[in-house]
Amino acid sequence: MKKVEIFKVDLKDRSYDIVIGPNLIGAAAEYISPLIKHKPVIIITDDIVAKHHLNTLVSAIEGAGITHSVITLPSGESTKSFDEFKKVISAILDTNPERSSSLIALGGGVIGDLVGFAASVILRGIDFFQIPTTLLSQVDSSVGGKTGINTHHGKNLIGTFYQPRIVLTDTNVLETLPKREFLSGYAEVVKYGLIGDKKFFEWLEINGQALINGNEDLRRYAIMTSCCAKARIVKRDEKELGNRALLNFGHTFGHALEANTGFGSKLLHGEAVAIGMIMAFDLSVLMGLCQKEDAARVRKHFLSIGLPTQVSDISNQNWESQSILNYIARDKKVQNGKINFILTRGIGDVFMSSGVDTADLLNVLNQQTEN
Repeated sequence: MKKVEIFKVDLKDRSYDIVIGPNLIGAAAEYISPLIKHKPVIIITDDIVAKHHLNTLVSAIEGAGITHSVITLPSGESTKSFDEFKKVISAILDTNPERSSSLIALGGGVIGDLVGFAASVILRGIDFFQIPTTLLSQVDSSVGGKTGINTHHGKNLIGTFYQPRIVLTDTNVLETLPKREFLSGYAEVVKYGLIGDKKFFEWLEINGQALINGNEDLRRYAIMTSCCAKARIVKRDEKELGNRALLNFGHTFGHALEANTGFGSKLLHGEAVAIGMIMAFDLSVLMGLCQKEDAARVRKHFLSIGLPTQVSDISNQNWESQSILNYIARDKKVQNGKINFILTRGIGDVFMSSGVDTADLLNVLNQQTEN
């Protein structure tokens, strides 16, 4: 297998490459320099990522004669807030940017979402480059151009669709990622098998543990497969007017769980999505759409690699079905007052439905909160 893989997200004049391989932060200038219109660039990162990877990136771009400034934010989901967004905008404007200026998002999904949103509104749109540093951001949030911030009303309710100029996915950064963060990203990898690729899910059942344990070739294959799957869907439906919504499998439940915990470290995004996908399977079984054996199979895989499958796995948190239901009702996929759920007929076969009975929904929520 080649060490570096490159493929294009084909969106006509907004197309860009995703580059996947080792040591890409150290080689960043090779890929970014041809795309930079104006120097200096502005690097935006968080305090934890900065300790591990900022010096490598700075050395790379300085070696290519690219001047820069750095904005460092607090790590964590709470950074995707109005308060931090205002600080970022102010700090960027302090550098007197031009419309030909560029931002570099060096970090996980929080940094990528926040920086992408900032790039989309500064001077009505400037370029930005994605360098995702978590598995979750490498296989999901860095691909497809969704940007946004959270509010107390819910997750990602404010944002834009705005594509990066390039995504540099350095597989070496995963070596410094805590296992819990890695597993959070792995949940999104599994999602691609569950929504439309049963053979990939079967591959993960066999290879998932070795991938988690550090096998580089397996990791690269899983990232490439995930990104290709998402890119194909984004090409057909960039702004989520149709099938792109299928990528949100488990997310309607998951986002509600995150909001219920206040978007803190108690429940990571991928952990919430893992529980949310189990809940979507359970709801589908209850509605007679899916065999219970498929739901059990997914639950077994999550348990085998250490992902949570029910809210009672999250300690010191008060869970109430009605509270979760209230957050679900504010989901972005609500249309004409009806909640659109991504349901499943089985592994690899999901679809959107607005025909979910509230009693069935509460039944599934109660099973989760009362265990």
